[in-house]
Amino acid sequence: MTLTRHYYHCADCGTGTVPFDHTLGLGATRQTPAAREVIALAGSVDSFAEAADTLLPKLSGLRVSESTVERVTEAVGSEIGRALAGGAVFGEARPWDWHRDADGRTVAYVSCDATGVRIQGPGGATADGRMVNVGMVYNPIPEEKARWAHPGRARPAWQARYVTSLDGLDGLGEPLRRQGGQVGMDGADRWVAISDGGSGLEEFLTSNFPRVEVVILDFYHASEYLGAIGRAWHPGDEERSKAWSAEWCHALKHTGGEAVLSKLRVLEGEPVPAAARVPLAEAVRYFGNQKHRMYYPSYRAKGWQIGSGPVESACKSVVGARMKQAGMRWGTDGADQVGHIRGLFRGETGQWDAFWSRN
Repeated sequence: MTLTRHYYHCADCGTGTVPFDHTLGLGATRQTPAAREVIALAGSVDSFAEAADTLLPKLSGLRVSESTVERVTEAVGSEIGRALAGGAVFGEARPWDWHRDADGRTVAYVSCDATGVRIQGPGGATADGRMVNVGMVYNPIPEEKARWAHPGRARPAWQARYVTSLDGLDGLGEPLRRQGGQVGMDGADRWVAISDGGSGLEEFLTSNFPRVEVVILDFYHASEYLGAIGRAWHPGDEERSKAWSAEWCHALKHTGGEAVLSKLRVLEGEPVPAAARVPLAEAVRYFGNQKHRMYYPSYRAKGWQIGSGPVESACKSVVGARMKQAGMRWGTDGADQVGHIRGLFRGETGQWDAFWSRN
C-alpha cells in the first residue's frame, strides 16, 4: 500500500513537518507505536541480525535493518530502565495468592544473583566483562502442587518479577521493592530470602526487605564443597566419589550445617589424603562462615525452598539466553538496556502489555 501525505515546509526556519505522521504516532525513526513494539520484541528475543533478517519479515512482514532493530530495542530498554528508576511499575497492583508453608502461613520469596556478560571496548577493543545483577520476587510452587503433569491437572502459574542492574546491587533495591509492593508482598505472612552466599547479598536482602525472617544459603552451593572433597578423596573413582559426597550431603540436608561442620573438623584431625586437605580446609572455612544459614532440617520441616535454582534460572533466561550467545560482545549501555527489556519480557504475563499501553 502506498500512502500519500502532505508535507509542509517553513521557508523562514528551514524545517518541515508531516502532520499525518504525528496523527499516526510516528517518531523520528518513522515507526508506528505498533511497529516499534514488534521490532523491540524481536530484538529482545534473538540477535539484532536474526530479528531483522528472519523474525520480523516472517512474522510481521516488516523489513528493517539490523541497526534499526538495535537502535529501537536499546531505546526501549533505556526507557524501561528510566521508568523503573523513576518509581514506575507496569500494570495494576494485583496481589498474588501466596502459597502456604507447613505452618499454614503464606510465604513470599526474594533472591538475587549476578552473571557476567562480555563487553566490547571503544573501536572494537577487548574490554573486561561486566556483571549484570538480577533480582527477583517470586511465588514458588510447593512440591505437592508441582505435580501438574498428571492427566487432568492444570499446570500452576509461575509467578515472578525480575529487575536487572549493571551498576551493582544498589541499582536493584528500589525497583525490586516496588515490584514486591505491586504483587502484594506485604500481605504475605512471611518473607524468605535465598542466597548463594556471595559477598554483600545477605546485607542487601535484609536491608531492602527488612521483614525477611531468614536468608537461606542455597543447598547446592554448600554441597559443592562436599563434592570437591569427595572427588579429591577418591580421584579417578567416580562411583566412590559420588557415594562419599552423597553420604555427606544427606547428612547436611537432614542434620544441618552446624553438625556437618563438627564432623568436618573431626575429619581434619584424622589421616586425610594429601589431595583432599585443601578442599577440606576450604569446606571448614566456608561452613564456619555460613552455618547460620544452613538449618536445612528446620527449613524443610516448614516446607520452605532451600535452593537458589529460580534465580540461577533467571540469570540464564533473562540475561544468558539473549546476551551470552556465541561471539556476542556488548557496549556497556547496550548491556544495561537489553537487561531491562529482557527483565520485562521474561517477567509475569501482562507486564509487557502494561508497559506498551502506557505510551
